[in-house]
Amino acid sequence: MKILILCTGNTCRSQMAEGIMRKMHPETEIFSAGTRPEKQVNPFAVKAMSEIGIDISSQFPKDVNVFVNQSFDYVITVCDNAREICPVFTGDVKNRLHIGFEDPADAIGTDEEKMIVYRKVRDEILYEFENLMI
Repeated sequence: MKILILCTGNTCRSQMAEGIMRKMHPETEIFSAGTRPEKQVNPFAVKAMSEIGIDISSQFPKDVNVFVNQSFDYVITVCDNAREICPVFTGDVKNRLHIGFEDPADAIGTDEEKMIVYRKVRDEILYEFENLMI
């Protein structure tokens, strides 16, 4: 099985979802990408994931255009923007899903206040992807 998880910047939500899915389904090819990828994975996302024993520190943002010619069993968007501007895939995509989450990068306040938001989004992603029947 092959899965692609998309968001806009590919720094938080899709990276966390990729890490979670890799841990849950080590036999599956899991990728994440962004419609407008940033330069690096958000350090708050890395920290939130490390708290649950998942290391995403070596992951990096990728452009969705790298994947448009490939085939996937699932393409899953995790933000509304990515769903709206998701490119047309020339490869075969068997299933498209949208599971939207708020963007933790929008969190304001102290680092600890921001971490509360990252943990909340991480836990929501964990819950939704654990209950995803694929």
